[in-house]
Amino acid sequence: MISLLHTADWQIGRVFSQFEPDDAAALFEARFAVVERLASIATEQSVDAVLVAGDVFDAQTVTEKTIRRLFNAMGSFPGAWVLMPGNHDAALAESVWTHARRLGAIPANVIVCLEPKPVVVAGKFTLLPAPLAQRHTYADLTEWFSTDASGDGLPRIGLAHGSVQGILSEDIDSANPIAAGRAQGAGLAYLALGDWHGTKCVDDRTWYAGTPETDRFKANDSGQALLVSIESVGAAPVVVAMPTGKFRWRQIEQHLAVDSDVDGLVDMLNSAGSDDVLQVRVSGTCNLAGHRKLIAALGAARANARAVVWDSTELRLEPTEDDILGLRADGFVGEVLQDLRAEQNGAEAELARDAMLALARILDAHGPRSGAGA
Repeated sequence: MISLLHTADWQIGRVFSQFEPDDAAALFEARFAVVERLASIATEQSVDAVLVAGDVFDAQTVTEKTIRRLFNAMGSFPGAWVLMPGNHDAALAESVWTHARRLGAIPANVIVCLEPKPVVVAGKFTLLPAPLAQRHTYADLTEWFSTDASGDGLPRIGLAHGSVQGILSEDIDSANPIAAGRAQGAGLAYLALGDWHGTKCVDDRTWYAGTPETDRFKANDSGQALLVSIESVGAAPVVVAMPTGKFRWRQIEQHLAVDSDVDGLVDMLNSAGSDDVLQVRVSGTCNLAGHRKLIAALGAARANARAVVWDSTELRLEPTEDDILGLRADGFVGEVLQDLRAEQNGAEAELARDAMLALARILDAHGPRSGAGA
């Protein structure tokens, strides 16, 4: 029996520039922490090897500290680790892999596959890797799996990073192609894939593991690794998804039209927990009272959640008569408020909305007063 832990797309060293610095730092650190969890799972499950199907690093230019920290994070599993370059960390003549070797940072139990040649792993199976030697290729680098005649009698397992043709969207299929049916055509016991950041079954012998720590706002079944068991030569692998991720990336899109829509969004914001990373997009219309509720809930969510990205560019403010009366914005100030309300239909809609909010905040801060003499 062969037991494997299949993972991919660690993207070690990724910089999350769309977030505030403290949030970006926490998401950066989470990618090291998940490797430690993978090592723990591999030890608990007594796997023969951990297969990492490309994009171990996010870029060729990661620092020496990042390289050393990555290999340190793998340290608690003493068995075989098999790493392979993907499009982010391709095996260039000068690469993050050559840097790691010069540093002497790669432990003896780590196999780095920089060339397309068979490797016997743990004495149990022959690995056929298809490392990327450049960021984008337009030939199928797994084609040699079907012609390899190593003949050692061991089960053959493929490792590749790219797009299985015909199952993903056209823009994803454009580079680093992998032929559909490659596992069956090459007589593979299993084909471990990377590049697609979610867990995906292509066929009973071909799987994408996805990234073990979610890194984008897309419902693609990420934050997992795959425990793969192969009972005997010719037997279909048994694949079990193992949860590994810490952070939940949630996308909330809410169109506001009535007060209950505002209350519903407030409830969603109030439910945010410390492991949530939220992207909130708000559109529609909202009065000033409702907007105050939203801003209060947003402030609380930013304190409770790991990170919140807020986009209200498509939200139009519609102050009610009660809003205007509550602000006591009569006279000239009232006229300005009404003008800003109307200008939300024009080319400077976002500027008009921001000006209206700024005016409302000023009036709120100074309490009820007449604008007649302003």
